[in-house]
Amino acid sequence: MLGWYRQLKRDIQAVFERDPAVKSVFEVLLCYPGFHAIQFHRIAHFFYKKRWFVLARFISQISRFLTGIEIHPGAKIGQGLFIDHGMGVVIGETAEIGDNVTIYQGVTLGGTGKEKGKRHPTIGNNVVISAGAKILGSFKVGDNSKIGAGSVVLKEVPPNSTVVGVPGKVVIRDGKRVDEEIDLRHDLLPDPIAEMLMCMHRKIERLEKRIAELEEEMKRENL
Repeated sequence: MLGWYRQLKRDIQAVFERDPAVKSVFEVLLCYPGFHAIQFHRIAHFFYKKRWFVLARFISQISRFLTGIEIHPGAKIGQGLFIDHGMGVVIGETAEIGDNVTIYQGVTLGGTGKEKGKRHPTIGNNVVISAGAKILGSFKVGDNSKIGAGSVVLKEVPPNSTVVGVPGKVVIRDGKRVDEEIDLRHDLLPDPIAEMLMCMHRKIERLEKRIAELEEEMKRENL
């Protein structure tokens, strides 16, 4: 019971540390679906470890209905997890989440196939996963890393890294940029329509050149 109380206290503390909008403990207890989902999960996970699988899943489904957050009862969650807003968050059965992790709405910690065993990601300590990010597969996201909004991460992320894009690429590691500036400058992203038009233009030029050569050959043959 004392351990449960310490966990509850740490979960409340995590909200105060990372949400400037919170006003009171009473507000957290009543109005934070991310906090509610974590408490439901801790109960469901307890029964899952006891191999009461149906009861564990039933509790997780109640949580999903009430909060919009789906956490499989088999997932392992550390201390101080903060799920902000939370609607649409999905955390798979073999996912593991370290301490002091922050997850925003629409995040998926999912698998990539139907294989048994470990098939979901392991999230290190102090990781921030921004809105809409998808982390798919059995690999680790290193401590103190950040996953950009809407990113799709399909391979391991080193510690102290920032990942953005589809598929996700490490653009900052240990405070230093890894790739060229264009990877972070939205105004310098390539224009696919312009590239397609340029490609068509080059093909037309080659065709015109070939037609001109054939016309010259025909003229010489007629002479």
